[in-house]
Amino acid sequence: MEIKELAAVYVNDSNQTLGVTYRLITDSEDMIRTDQIDLDVVESFGLNLERDFNDSFDDEDDDDYLESMIRSYEADFDIDEDEIISFLNEYYLVNPKKLPKPELY
Repeated sequence: MEIKELAAVYVNDSNQTLGVTYRLITDSEDMIRTDQIDLDVVESFGLNLERDFNDSFDDEDDDDYLESMIRSYEADFDIDEDEIISFLNEYYLVNPKKLPKPELY
């Protein structure tokens, strides 16, 4: 079992999970796997996901504050694709029963 490529990676703040969509080397091009992994589990494997916030705003101006909060909410996580693949390979090696079944893409 080895991850071939990531199709999507995102962090869901509301349920504190890392969402991943990917293919294994053994999966065909029309197959995809999707999983949600608790951020606590992700961090226990040593993967640290840090937000890249832009928090430069003027507290006196409500419009600037609101715009800054929207930017912060939509801020991208600093995610290295190779680190995610490495994490997933290790995670599924330790937890083979948690490997999602492939689905048609």
